Amino acid sequence: MSGHNLQGRRILITGASSGLGRHFALTLARQGARLALAARRMDLLESLTEEISAAGGEAVAIHLDVTDPASIEAVVSQTVDAFGGIDILVNNSGVAPSDMAIDVTEETWDRVMDTNLKGVWLMSQAAARAMIDGGNAGNIINIASVLAIRSQKGTTPYGVSKAGLVQMTKSLAVEWARFGIRVNAIAPGYFATDIAKQYIESDAGQRMVKNVPQRRYGSAEDLDGVLLLLAGDGSRYMTGVFIPVDGGHSLALP
Repeated sequence: MSGHNLQGRRILITGASSGLGRHFALTLARQGARLALAARRMDLLESLTEEISAAGGEAVAIHLDVTDPASIEAVVSQTVDAFGGIDILVNNSGVAPSDMAIDVTEETWDRVMDTNLKGVWLMSQAAARAMIDGGNAGNIINIASVLAIRSQKGTTPYGVSKAGLVQMTKSLAVEWARFGIRVNAIAPGYFATDIAKQYIESDAGQRMVKNVPQRRYGSAEDLDGVLLLLAGDGSRYMTGVFIPVDGGHSLALP
């Protein structure tokens, strides 16, 4: 058994237009997966699908707004139409405002919860129905955060949403195991992505890295191993797990 062999697997990735989602798409494409890449920015998605196709892979770009239930249903339907079904869903869409708790507006709170928690719930539910209707076992990988188990100033709505996502992961794993659907979560720490670059290069970011036992921030490649483990058959007896990938950051006192 090759734990990382994803040849022909039909994978839907949300938030695939940039950052970690884009990296996940390229990583999974190299393992032979057939990819439905979903996000709001179609120009970036189409560029990514062209890059994957030029390398011999297979991918389609589909517009998605995870705060819109109709958009979610359309993405799942289009993925099934394109590939005949869905084997794996990677829930990567998310937003991360940086307001202090006293300043968080109801609008910001709702936007974070609708994207990071409700959106994942609706995506998972729609994908699971497609998996069950297709008569095949399924696999859902949620991208959580170490802030689901640690606290940091200026991240209250985000941390609450990711803590809820971890509990959702466990609950769905219990309920959907009878359908052959596994549900697991990856919890990245701070990674050197475009969205985090400004913070990482700031004085505060340079101070924070000293609290990471490995004394560095993560690179996207540091997530490849756990992503391929959870996507492949090497994790076929794993469900409901929450795996931090953070250089030991969640173990250390701030």
